[in-house]
Amino acid sequence: MTQKYRDIIDRPHPTSERHPRMSMIDRAAQFSPFSALVGYEEAVAESGRLTQSLGETDQNEKELLDRKLCYLRDHGGARITVTYFRPDDRKEGGAFYETEDVVLCVDPLQQMLITEKTHIPLKYIRELIIDGIDL
Repeated sequence: MTQKYRDIIDRPHPTSERHPRMSMIDRAAQFSPFSALVGYEEAVAESGRLTQSLGETDQNEKELLDRKLCYLRDHGGARITVTYFRPDDRKEGGAFYETEDVVLCVDPLQQMLITEKTHIPLKYIRELIIDGIDL
């Protein structure tokens, strides 16, 4: 194989007087990966993100929840622990959250439980514990 290139093997490496040699960092940057599909990674992550479904509550749970909401409507200022569903903004489903808060009121017109921290639609409440009360 060296026979084939004998005439150039011992010659110095050619350098241009007009174009300076590229630094090793700049040469490496030419071959670094690039994102041909902008937003692709975000789309894959979003589709892989899991959500939960709201599901149905049985009649006994609905009746117990109604009794607790009636109590809260008449006795504002109670401290509660509530588990509720929050729908996802981007895809079907959502997630369940639990928070401890103080009830300001139960609004029957807007169908909302209004607390110091948040407003929760009544249809999304799954569990409600009122401190110091056993209904």
